Amino acid sequence: MTALPANDIVGTKSSRRPVGLLLVAAPVLLVCWLIIWPIISAIIRTIWLPDAAGEKRFSLETYQFFFSDQYSINNLLVTLWTTAVTALILLLICLPIALYLRFATNRIAAYVQGLAIFPMFVPSIILSYAFIRVLGPNGTVDLLLNAVHLPHIRSPYLTPWGPVLGLVWDNIPLTVLILLSGLGNVSNQSIEAARDVGAGRIAVLWHIILPRISNSLLVAVSFTVLGIFSAFTLPYVLGPAAPEMMGPFMQRTFRDLNDPTTAITQAVIAFGFCIVFGLFYVYSVAKNRAP
Repeated sequence: MTALPANDIVGTKSSRRPVGLLLVAAPVLLVCWLIIWPIISAIIRTIWLPDAAGEKRFSLETYQFFFSDQYSINNLLVTLWTTAVTALILLLICLPIALYLRFATNRIAAYVQGLAIFPMFVPSIILSYAFIRVLGPNGTVDLLLNAVHLPHIRSPYLTPWGPVLGLVWDNIPLTVLILLSGLGNVSNQSIEAARDVGAGRIAVLWHIILPRISNSLLVAVSFTVLGIFSAFTLPYVLGPAAPEMMGPFMQRTFRDLNDPTTAITQAVIAFGFCIVFGLFYVYSVAKNRAP
């Protein structure tokens, strides 16, 4: 079998480049049209404002108002708190589930995986009202406690913990799938070798498993943060009226106050926090593809 000359190999690779560029051109243009350009347009609209005479001028007054308004800052802080708490709870819940699904060999694992994926098929609005009927005032939990003469519990409904519980439930499937995909890189041979030299379960988890799924953990957290910042239904239905998360805050500013410029400013600020985790995700993907 004769090898191809070097010139033929180079020519073949060069001929494939235009085809590859054409294949990615359509999605890249679509992303630029539907995502990149609206972001740039939104930023321009919030810093290029009309003056009293109607002339456009550079101004940061909408951002100055946001960071000088205590109500706006409280809404941003409660969003950041909800994001951090939800991400932490998700990791504490989903990592053990993913570990069990990765290493379990019995039939129960199939049922556990089905239950973990089930929230993916439940719409957020149905989840919200199911949550209210179960944990809300005079809900199922209250009725059961009252039936056995136990005191009522304080309902998380219309408190900052309401959106946390709803968002945790809603993000379990994606987080489990991402972590389970990362655990596929952990070979049984490496774990067995660690156990042969006397490593316990905690040592295997800390020194063998977690370093190999660090990228998956980062991706899971990034997707969780992006999803929570863009969430609307669960914070709107389950959360308090004040302070409120950024999703309902932007919607109320746009619709009730009829102030689209301020609402766009709030969206740009939320995007600024999201892009940090988006860059972490891009870095993780680029690191995995690096030779």
